[in-house]
Amino acid sequence: MADDKELRARWHATLLRASGGTPQTPDPAPDPAPYADNLLARWAEPHRRYHTTAHLAAVLDHIDVLEEHADDPDLVRLAAWFHDAVYAPDRSENEERSARLAERALAEAGLSGERTAEVARLVRLTVSHDPADGDHNGEALCDADLAILAAAPDAYAAYAAAVREEYAFVPDEAFRAGRAAVLGQLLALPRLFRTPYGVAEWEGPARANLATEMELLSD
Repeated sequence: MADDKELRARWHATLLRASGGTPQTPDPAPDPAPYADNLLARWAEPHRRYHTTAHLAAVLDHIDVLEEHADDPDLVRLAAWFHDAVYAPDRSENEERSARLAERALAEAGLSGERTAEVARLVRLTVSHDPADGDHNGEALCDADLAILAAAPDAYAAYAAAVREEYAFVPDEAFRAGRAAVLGQLLALPRLFRTPYGVAEWEGPARANLATEMELLSD
């Protein structure tokens, strides 16, 4: 379980750095704590099994690993905070609603319009996980979000089981077909990861995990 106190501290530090240490709002600057509280409450909603604060913390940790590959790591971190802030497994517009939440909250919290727009763009990019060549911020966020695919086999199995729990309302046969289609699309990609680190360290293990899950689904 992720430590909420540590996550709040990380949020505060990231927002301060991203705003240049001086939020662009009239004095007094907004207190960052309520924003963290709101986001952490969203990430802790009872229907979540994989998209939890543990996932948020893991993505932030992976961004720390990849930060040298990003143009602005703190904007990537803010995008991580918002990328699944709105999450309902039976809805298709989660990323768009999460991006709109980022636009409202970060503007109110004092981030400039340009930097707020970049965070929202990155959140929307997690629909496809397909950043353009040279989109270093997008590459870092997408690789960090997909890093679970390269986890050790037992951790990957726990991830797959948690995803199934989030879709418990879907009958087994339909879930297996849908999940197999997703795995097939991922395996058909020329590259799952875009950063040099992701390609070197995560590509091989991720493909092995995906292939194993695909075999299990077909049994």
